Amino acid sequence: MRVFVAGGSGAMGRRLVPQLVARGHQVTATTTSAARLGLVKELGAEGVVMDGLDAASVGEAVAQARPDAIVHQMTALAFAHAGKPNFRHPERFGAKTIRLRAEGMDHLLAAAKATGVSYVVAQSLATWPANRERGLVTEEEPLLAEELPASFRLMWDPLHHSEDVVVKAGGAALRYGAFYGPGGGIEDQIELVRKRRLPIIGGGSGYF
Repeated sequence: MRVFVAGGSGAMGRRLVPQLVARGHQVTATTTSAARLGLVKELGAEGVVMDGLDAASVGEAVAQARPDAIVHQMTALAFAHAGKPNFRHPERFGAKTIRLRAEGMDHLLAAAKATGVSYVVAQSLATWPANRERGLVTEEEPLLAEELPASFRLMWDPLHHSEDVVVKAGGAALRYGAFYGPGGGIEDQIELVRKRRLPIIGGGSGYF
């Protein structure tokens, strides 16, 4: 298949692209910087510079690649985009990622429809599994936006939008847990714990 990986030079894309190539797929991977085109080539993919928040840029990149499937891996959580992690204000730290999950998803789906791409996979999250009042959250009894602090709802709503529109379009939303390993952000979290900037609340019996 011809697979278009939006965000192919990111922390997840750098692991995904080589696996797709190893399975015989022809991969086009996007990056926001021309300086990373060499990295994409090393991964075995054809690289293209694309702005995920620009509908014309997305449409042109997808049209040129003529993919059979599109995978949304776009985030802006790296230090170069978001600066140091700030868990007091996650809505500020993740502002561009919030837009990429909503607007970026819409642009990719529009490009898929315009070019006849039959399948789209979206990156989502599953990091709100519990509510202290009623215990674990399930698909049958999902966590409601009203149960979250306002700052978290700013991240929650785009995720639900992304999931809803991609599933309605016949695609799938793949829910991730926390990233770890090189480039996955766990090093930053360890440092924040050391500096007492990511405290363990109460008795440490909560879920995240």
